[in-house]
Order: sequence, then structure tokens, then C-alpha cells
Amino acid sequence: MAEKPAKVQPKKKVRTAVSDAGSSQDEAENRAKARKGALFLGAVVIIYVAYLVFSGQMDEFVAALGQVDLRWICGAAFCYLLYFVFGVIAYVIAVYLDHDSPVGVRDLMSVEASGVFFGNLTPMMAGSVPSQIVRLTRTGLDAGEASATQFTRFIMFQFGVVLFAALMLVAKLRFFFESFGDIVILNLVVFGVHLLELVVLFVVCLCPHFVMHVGNWGIRLARRFRVQDEALQDASQVVNVQVMEFSRAFKHAASDLPSMGLTLVVTMLQLACLYMIPWFVLRGFGLHEDFLECLAAGSMVQMVASAVPLPGGTGGAEGGFLLFYGGMFGSAASAGFLVWRIVTFFGPTFLAVPLLGLRTKNRQLSLYHRIRRRGERISSLFHPRGKARGRGSRRGGAVAAYKPKKAAAEGAAPAESSAAKKPAEKKPAGQNPAAKKPAEMKPSAQGSSAKKGGPKIKVG
Repeated sequence: MAEKPAKVQPKKKVRTAVSDAGSSQDEAENRAKARKGALFLGAVVIIYVAYLVFSGQMDEFVAALGQVDLRWICGAAFCYLLYFVFGVIAYVIAVYLDHDSPVGVRDLMSVEASGVFFGNLTPMMAGSVPSQIVRLTRTGLDAGEASATQFTRFIMFQFGVVLFAALMLVAKLRFFFESFGDIVILNLVVFGVHLLELVVLFVVCLCPHFVMHVGNWGIRLARRFRVQDEALQDASQVVNVQVMEFSRAFKHAASDLPSMGLTLVVTMLQLACLYMIPWFVLRGFGLHEDFLECLAAGSMVQMVASAVPLPGGTGGAEGGFLLFYGGMFGSAASAGFLVWRIVTFFGPTFLAVPLLGLRTKNRQLSLYHRIRRRGERISSLFHPRGKARGRGSRRGGAVAAYKPKKAAAEGAAPAESSAAKKPAEKKPAGQNPAAKKPAEMKPSAQGSSAKKGGPKIKVG
């Protein structure tokens, strides 16, 4: 018993040191990219204000802002808060499937905030996924587990984006063509690009051996052109290790279809909260537009903005908003765009900073066992006291027997050892249990023979 912890503990320390070194390097790169993105967006804001001043639109801009009903703007801000909450819930569902995961709710809030912050400040939200993987590794997961968890969440989010846009196109395709004409063809092309990206992700998850074969062929081809060895080593790591980890994590999550369906529903609600914000901004300016049309236009604006390779989708966000909402806002389009951008971009980016340092303090129980324990406490309130205790003792025993990985590595005594000692303590000394069996069986044998017709007389 004393040798087992000595073997497990050093392995865990070495793996943690390696993952910490890699995660600190990735986080430094993400911070550098975010810093450059923040400087770029600051320059964009200065250019935008200068344009309003020199074009003579500043008076109309200030007058439009003075007529805004702040109650509707608060409603728009609350919608983005729900967008953040639904994002955390989607991660909670993914972590709940792993009964031994050390990740807690505060950790997941930090992961979601990291995606908002670094995604808004990097081109095409490229810094979102790496930063979230780094945050997951800080919770105790190794790099492979964190990458697989984030990859599964990313696939479900992309699937929700494509599905929501497809539903809106089917429901409001006539509205798009009547209002915007052939420009909608550009949105259909962007939708096709997102759909192709989703198909590639599903191929990686469902056909990993095919992807590994093609990837290794590409690496061999790159070596003939004398590509740098470091880049080839990174590519080989992704192709030969991470692809299979992604596939296993996705198949493990997909094996629980109710949880996957619930994740998709939560993702659709999350996107709906984001796409309905322009409707609240319109109401804040005293304008009444169709709610479903605003949802459809919001999905198109998001897809166009995410296709522009600039921090915050600069250029695509402005163009998409003016294209789909310019006619709805009229002369208040510039003010409406600024309010919408503050609620969905600038405000969340600054408010995400204090959430980046959130950490779950108590990691003795996984999120799965915490949720089950709280569920049992709530259910005990609706049952008689005696029955609630009986149920709690049965289920609580299973929860109490749970041992986190750290405790097992430190040499904590397993539950079987204590259970194995109990029979030895209860055996009375000096008795042979086998001697009791003949005496116990005789009355039952005689009773059975008496029921069949009385005792049998032997004739010598």
C-alpha cells in the first residue's frame, strides 16, 4: 500500500509541470494578440468618431442618443447576460458527463469569459479556443482532455450557428430577397462556408483514421519541400494524437444523446439571446419592427462579421449591420450601431476581464457528485422525513465513497479496505460456523417430511 502512491505521484507532478509550461506560453501569445487587437480597435473607434465629426453627422448622432429609452437598452444588456449564462450551462453539461472531472462552475465561468475576451480581440475569434483550452488546463485537466472538451463544445456551437441560420433562411428567405435583392447571395455563400467548416469538423470526429492518413500524407509531402521541423512536429502531434482524442471525446459525448440534445437546445437559446439584441435596441429608439425578421437579420450579421479576418469582425460588423438594419433604423443608424456594438462587443470585452481569474476552490467532489447531492437535498424536502433519510443514506453512501484523483494519488485508503475489516471484527472467537449447519437443517427437513405425509418407518 505504501509503494503505490510513490509510483503515481511523481508522474502526476511531471505532467502538471509540462502542461503548466505549455499553457503559460500559449497564454502569453494570446495576451500579445489581444493587446494588438485592442490597439487596433481603439484606432477604429477614433476613426469612426472623426468620420462623424467631419461628415457633419455628429449633431444627428447626439440627438438620436438623447432620445434612447434606457429601459430597452437594459433589456438588451440582460439578453447578453443570458447569452453568457447559457454558454456556461453548455459547458456544465459537458463536464457533468465526466463523473471524475475536477472542473467547477467558477472555472467554467472563467472559461466562457476567456472566450469572450480573447475572441473579441483576435481576428475571426481565433484566440477564443486556445485561451479556453489554457483555462481548462488550469483546473487540473491535461492538455489532451482540455482540448477534447473544448473541441466538442466548439462543434456543438458551430452546429447551432449553422442550424439557426438555416432555419432563419427557410423562414424568411422571401423577406431577404424582397428587402435586399441579390445581396443575399453573398450571405448564402457565407452560410455555405460555415456549413463546409462544420462538415470538416464532423469528418474529423467520425472518421479519425481517414484524417490521420491524409494528414500524414501531407506531412510527408511538406518534408519534400523542406518545411521547418518544428512546424512538422506540431502538425504530427495534432494529426497522430489530438485527432484521435477529439474523436473519442466527441463519440463519448454523442453516446449520451439526451445530453447532446440538451446542449444543442441550450446553444440555440444562447444564439437567440444574441440575435434578439438589435430588436431591443430598435425599441429603445422608439422603432417597431418584426421580431422574427430581427432574429433572421441578426444571424446573417453574425455570420458575415465572423468571416472578416480582423479583430472584432471590424468591417463585416459595420457593413452587415448597415445592410440588414440600416433601413430599420433610418437616420438613427449610426447611433443604433454604436449602442448595439457597446452591448455586444465593447461592454462584454471589458466586463470579462475580472472574470478571468475565477477559480473553484473546493475540488474534493466533482460537479457530477455536487449536483446529485444537491438534488437529493431538494428531493428530501418533498418526501417524509423517514423516507428521505432512507434514500439519502443509500445514495449518499455512493457519493461519500467517491474519491477524487488527487486523494487516490496521495495514498488515501480505499473504501474496500475498511469494508474488508468489518467481517473479521464481527466473527465471534472460538466458534465454528460450519458446525451449526447440520443442526439448523434438521428441523426444516423433518418439517418438510411431516407435511408430505408423516415420518417414514424403516423396516429392518
